[in-house]
Amino acid sequence: MSSLMSECPSAAGEPSPSIPSECPMHNTAATDPDKLMPDNMMPPPNQRAAHDQPFPLNTGRETSSIPRTGTDKNWVYPSEQMFWNAMTRKGWNWREEPEEVVPETVTEIIKIHNFNNEKAWHEILLWETFHNEECKDPQLTKFAGKPKDLSPRARFRTWLGYDAPFDRHDWVVDRCGTDVRYILDYYDTGIDQLETGEDSVEIDVRPALDSFSACFDRMKVFALRNAPTVATFLFDYPMVPVESGTEVIKET
Repeated sequence: MSSLMSECPSAAGEPSPSIPSECPMHNTAATDPDKLMPDNMMPPPNQRAAHDQPFPLNTGRETSSIPRTGTDKNWVYPSEQMFWNAMTRKGWNWREEPEEVVPETVTEIIKIHNFNNEKAWHEILLWETFHNEECKDPQLTKFAGKPKDLSPRARFRTWLGYDAPFDRHDWVVDRCGTDVRYILDYYDTGIDQLETGEDSVEIDVRPALDSFSACFDRMKVFALRNAPTVATFLFDYPMVPVESGTEVIKET
């Protein structure tokens, strides 16, 4: 079911207009379906039931733990209905897997979607601990899905014979006035999370190499992962961001 797992939070606001959307985002009074929102490059959300929808879906939305830049609010996750509409707009057809598509499945998929976003934000916060002295409260400014654009690391992994990620997002984080772009590659583990309860998605999160600071952070994490005894003599660290398939290294 990884085709359904687009990882997009959205921001809180006024009631949603009934306009189709690829991915949920903050609400707006806009009525032009071609108008894109600057924080996620998507049209406004759609809470209206699809004409061929086999059962009603919840329109309630859960607030994330991810603070939205420039506000005192957090980003808000999509409702079941918004998620359904986004996927059907992308070309997904529920009739191709009718036995799997039941209300309980959609509910669980939303839970997994939200869990993956919280996990991604947690990883970003681990990277941001390198900059706690300059900014203790980073916020998410905007994001964009780029499923067809392989990141340099993902492309290199495919050359080595590994599977390509099924999705990619770029998240722009406000580090107290400085924009920092993070790349998030989403990999399917092959695990059925609905049956096993184990993570079905691995997320490779790291700052894009857009600045000397990001390059230095990547070098530090590489050293901490591969030579922690030596690295700890060079600089302090509170926690180390996770690399796909590895454990978090914590200071004790």
